[in-house]
Amino acid sequence: MKYYMPEIECAPRAELDALQSYRLSKQIRRVYENVAPYRHKMDAVGVKPEDIKSVKDLSKLPFTLKQDLRDNYPYGMFATPLKDVVRIHASSGTTGKQTVVGYSAKDVDIWAECAARALVCVGGDAHDFVHVAYGYGLFTGGLGMHYGAEKLGATAIPASAGNSKRQLEMFRDFGSTIVCMTPSYAISLIELMQEVGIKKEEFKLKAGLFGAEPWTEEMRAQIEEGLGLKAYDIYGLSEISGPSVSTECTAQKGMHVCEDHFIPEIIDPDTLEPLPPGQQGELVFTCITKETFPLIRYRTRDVATLTYEKCECGRTLVRMLKPQGRTDDMLIIRGVNVFPSQIESAIIGLDNKATNYLIEVDRINNFDTLTVVLEMREDMLSDTITSVETYKNRMKAAIDSAIGVGVNLKLVEHKTLARSMGKAVRVVDNREIKNKFGA
Repeated sequence: MKYYMPEIECAPRAELDALQSYRLSKQIRRVYENVAPYRHKMDAVGVKPEDIKSVKDLSKLPFTLKQDLRDNYPYGMFATPLKDVVRIHASSGTTGKQTVVGYSAKDVDIWAECAARALVCVGGDAHDFVHVAYGYGLFTGGLGMHYGAEKLGATAIPASAGNSKRQLEMFRDFGSTIVCMTPSYAISLIELMQEVGIKKEEFKLKAGLFGAEPWTEEMRAQIEEGLGLKAYDIYGLSEISGPSVSTECTAQKGMHVCEDHFIPEIIDPDTLEPLPPGQQGELVFTCITKETFPLIRYRTRDVATLTYEKCECGRTLVRMLKPQGRTDDMLIIRGVNVFPSQIESAIIGLDNKATNYLIEVDRINNFDTLTVVLEMREDMLSDTITSVETYKNRMKAAIDSAIGVGVNLKLVEHKTLARSMGKAVRVVDNREIKNKFGA
């Protein structure tokens, strides 16, 4: 198959290292000569392009932070003239100024190739109908998978997000075989299927690529059961290349990184020292083929683990295990590190239909509080007060045990919380709001 590339995806580690070393040394010289912020950073630590000869020299280079992108907004980190930029994407900018990403024609083509490889990883081919329900626009999800489907020769269905009932009708009427969307949106579609009486047997779905937000193994099981497909993880971030930086294969044991284009590292977020394979830490990426926006040692803030063991699918590309959260999403509650994914796993582990929740963090009289607002299932509305109280106590105990901190659990009626068509908002930290306004 055209976009299964065994000469790369199954190459011995020595060959991958040699390819990465060659591309890295060329890239570093390019960014030093063409990107002033990188030249200043390298000069500040006394590193010259000739010092970077192989991947072993990667740790000599300074890190890139999201703040660097904001400080050089909008085009200060570009390595090509603006006349060579054919595409602009940008992050949402919810926590500050947008981070702007540029693509040359070659960058777009490589991105599409990586997305095509991702589709092949999950069993896709030119005969598939790829239903893309990620948002289109400045967000990279929709166009990324769209171009990948077309590159593969498959049929792209640019559904975008929203109009959920029509999404289900398109699944059925258009013969969609692979879906691409956020996992939280998949859960809301499954809920809608139950309400309107649409059965999964009416679909031809065989696989789904779910990303853009953290999700748990419990959610995977629920999506697979609800939509009648195999649910695969896909990873990307707008600063690096959108979806398909890494993707699960049919073994579902970690996401293979496109190492011919991106070099991953795991570092200790406190000491900033590289960690050995198998240890959990912060994920860092270096782009070795991007022309316009080649980030060097970019700190993603995602908490992940890398494994270099050969996969049962035959690929030797390093696998990153499902991110466990983000260092900047981690909540510190009374001195304890808490990731939202731990809470979600505890909820779904006890009740796999209880997927709509909100985590509220506050500080009252200098005491951190954590409240989990959980929607009751529709079939619980007729339950007795005693049975609901028993359910609440069991759920609170499960969450308390999972995170090691006592929580307040608040049950609310079905459909009280907003549904998400894109990235779900799961955490509201009122401590930040109070600090911002001096409360």
